[in-house]
Amino acid sequence: MAKITRKPAPRKASVPKKEAKAIVAKPKAPARKSLKATRPKSTKPWTPAEIHEVFSRFRKANPEPKGELEHVNPFTLLVAVVLSAQATDAGVNKATRALFEIADTPQKMLDLGEERLREYIKTIGLYRTKARNVIALSAKVLSEFGGEVPRTRAEIESLPGAGRKTANVVLNMAFGEHTMAVDTHVFRVGNRTELAPGKTPLEVELGLEKVIPAEFMLHAHHWLILHGRYTCLARKPRCEVCLINDLCRWPEKSV
Repeated sequence: MAKITRKPAPRKASVPKKEAKAIVAKPKAPARKSLKATRPKSTKPWTPAEIHEVFSRFRKANPEPKGELEHVNPFTLLVAVVLSAQATDAGVNKATRALFEIADTPQKMLDLGEERLREYIKTIGLYRTKARNVIALSAKVLSEFGGEVPRTRAEIESLPGAGRKTANVVLNMAFGEHTMAVDTHVFRVGNRTELAPGKTPLEVELGLEKVIPAEFMLHAHHWLILHGRYTCLARKPRCEVCLINDLCRWPEKSV
């Protein structure tokens, strides 16, 4: 009987341990929805007649609105606005009442000096940096502008501690220019009401200047600041007492 010879089965090639492990792909985290996508927006744009009505109501309720920063001349206004960055108007006023009694001009401020100035404003946030800026801007106003606050945006912005908002406030309140100073309140109101939505203060500023009729521009930024500070609050807007609640485009308004 013939002998049957079986061929051994071919051995499988060895696989390195690292390669043998199955690669399991981690599930991707769900993409975060953008604020734009999640926040409902009105589909009804403001009409010129509606915008005119908004500011007519503001004017009727408060014909001559005033800024809440206390000052006695353009220079003290400039200083007060520089000091108000990241601080409340009430806090600035408390510090500057005594200060402006003895230093209401650039020369008097320089004579006071940075160290003594710090003592007057030490209750205000960032007071050391602000004191340095106030002394430096006083020196520049004297040396480059003859002791007078300059009257153009570019010149005011060239002063230490002064930015676009500072320039707009000074130009408007001291010199009657039709400027729009955008602080946190104006930025919120412009976006929430959709009068002038924008991602940056500059976008909101330019948007408001574009839609607000010229007859209201002198006081427009004061009306919007006061509206945001006392009615259109950040956390809990007082829609029930809002002068423009029937016109406001905010989808979440409570009336």
